[in-house]
Amino acid sequence: MSKGKCKKCEEKCGKGKASPEVLSQLELGYEKLFKSDSPSMLKRFLIKEMFDKLKFKKTSFGSTLLDCIQSGLENLDSGIGVYAADPECYSVFADLFDQIIQEYHTFSPSARQPPTDWGPSNAFGNLDPTGQFVVSTRVRCCRTLKGFPLNPCMTEDHYKEIENLMQPTFSNLSGELKGTYNPLVGMPKDVQQKLIDDHYLFKEGDRFLQAANACRFWPTGRGIYFNAKKSFLVWICEEDHLRIMSMQPGGNVGEVFGRMVNGVKEIQKNNEFVASDRFGYLTFCPTNLGTTIRASVHIKVPKLAGDMTKFKDLADKYHLQIRGAAGEHSESKDGVYDLSNKRRLGLTEYQCMKEMYDGITEIIKAEKAKK
Repeated sequence: MSKGKCKKCEEKCGKGKASPEVLSQLELGYEKLFKSDSPSMLKRFLIKEMFDKLKFKKTSFGSTLLDCIQSGLENLDSGIGVYAADPECYSVFADLFDQIIQEYHTFSPSARQPPTDWGPSNAFGNLDPTGQFVVSTRVRCCRTLKGFPLNPCMTEDHYKEIENLMQPTFSNLSGELKGTYNPLVGMPKDVQQKLIDDHYLFKEGDRFLQAANACRFWPTGRGIYFNAKKSFLVWICEEDHLRIMSMQPGGNVGEVFGRMVNGVKEIQKNNEFVASDRFGYLTFCPTNLGTTIRASVHIKVPKLAGDMTKFKDLADKYHLQIRGAAGEHSESKDGVYDLSNKRRLGLTEYQCMKEMYDGITEIIKAEKAKK
């Protein structure tokens, strides 16, 4: 058998076996999960036969089933309960991941992610030229760097390596992308808190991420790059290796999207990203697979907010997700909501953006028409 075939076999079937200690933790965790009334996809899909098949497996990075499901075992109120401990987990533990991905993304077993397509450069304009409705616009994507595991199996050296690897790339960015890298290590607390309060910087992970071992060695290897206007940002080693973002006040989607696309292309010149033919770009959380695009606006719609049934119906029609302005699980303040595309997998980048753009256009029309 050739080395190439051996590698493919490892990626599909795993390399080595989980240790007795890991197996013991898995058995105890699974028993607790099985007896619970957890609503998670993990509970629904990880039947005993599948568990017994997957519990012994290990990827070439050393990741086990426990690394992927430990958050769901600890947090029984999880909606999904599964994270990828490294890119190979999507193939080694495919029996579990495939079912979750198929249901969450409405993605059939025969479906494939289309090739990257950013669309025409002039495809999008300003959603709200008068500034009456759209407060701000943000577009982000996630990327995994080739050769590294993901959070649960990253060592302190991995975090440092990724941070160091990105420095030459950041130094070469020019024009409106030119800026500075700011590591969390050594960042004054007041500066850090101001960046968090202004919605530029991430916080340390919640209990779900903590249980997934996504916050180890904090704040080593974490940081934020931003340009002078803070309209182009890159997060290093938050949930994913890279989160590349573009944002600005108002509704000029064309400017925001164009800036992010330019940033991604520049960063890709010196770095190789991990993707699969089936799922597109591979990420820590299976909800972000595919294009990984999240395009959102903060929008003032107080009239529509008074009729949440109609508001939600419109959002569902255009595959939009409604959140409070402070993010998931937050409440709206003064009728301002965060609206973003729901679908990321099975569409091109252009199609993701168009769904958001067309949906927000209709939301604004409905707000204007509401008496």
